[in-house]
Amino acid sequence: MSVWTGPGIRSDQCDLTALAEGFTLGDDHRARLLLGEDWPRRWATTWLFDGSSVVWPVRDLGSVPVLDSQPCRRFTWRARQRHRPGLEFMVSTGRQHGFESLEERELLRALDFVRVREVLPQPFRLDFEHSGGRSAHVPDFLALMPDGIWLFDVRPADLVRDDDVLKFAATREAAAAAGWRYTVVTGWHPHVQGVLDALSARRRPRKDPLGLRAELLAAAGKGPLPFGELVQATAWPELARTEAVHLLWHRRLGLDLASPLGDRSLVWPAGRRS
Repeated sequence: MSVWTGPGIRSDQCDLTALAEGFTLGDDHRARLLLGEDWPRRWATTWLFDGSSVVWPVRDLGSVPVLDSQPCRRFTWRARQRHRPGLEFMVSTGRQHGFESLEERELLRALDFVRVREVLPQPFRLDFEHSGGRSAHVPDFLALMPDGIWLFDVRPADLVRDDDVLKFAATREAAAAAGWRYTVVTGWHPHVQGVLDALSARRRPRKDPLGLRAELLAAAGKGPLPFGELVQATAWPELARTEAVHLLWHRRLGLDLASPLGDRSLVWPAGRRS
């Protein structure tokens, strides 16, 4: 049996905050926003329902039927564009979701891993006021999590400009007024996306005619065990590799997401204390 001193990021228990790196918003940008007593009434959000635009002031965001809405901005594909849009299938929702960059696709994959309930890309346009006039911003994703609504923007840290930060600050105020969380994802902790990418290859529903999952769970219960030893403890080690990855993605087994995935990676049953 291997000695386990505790992982950096427990895959079986972590949430998104343990995986992502976020942008820190300071008070200097908030000070540039026009936030009088009636700002939630003056600031507006525009949503799309059945092809028609509907405006809600920020003060009424909590009453918006978000699940009935459509993206307020269409995805576009054209030659020589600098970003790479596409569609990502998510097991949590059972369908594909649009993204506008590879960084946005990484967020969708992480949301799928932590069991998001629903994801809406480009959910609405926020029109807000600041010391220099009026501006608008379309957040990247609105996610329905088990504990509430979470609004996201995705921007690599080295690409964040001053006008971006002003928009992020305004979006944070609107989200807070609605009782939502808000995060600007600028990157990921080391190895997180590499491991999630490997695990996601076996995330779709699978049959287990050989009963390998039960063997893997029983063997892991005697550990933690290195991944290579865990699969060797089954009757069909090569086939068990696929089933072990499937169990890791679905968080029935755990490992350290802060370390590369390999045969030496320690694996344990979900919920096992260190």
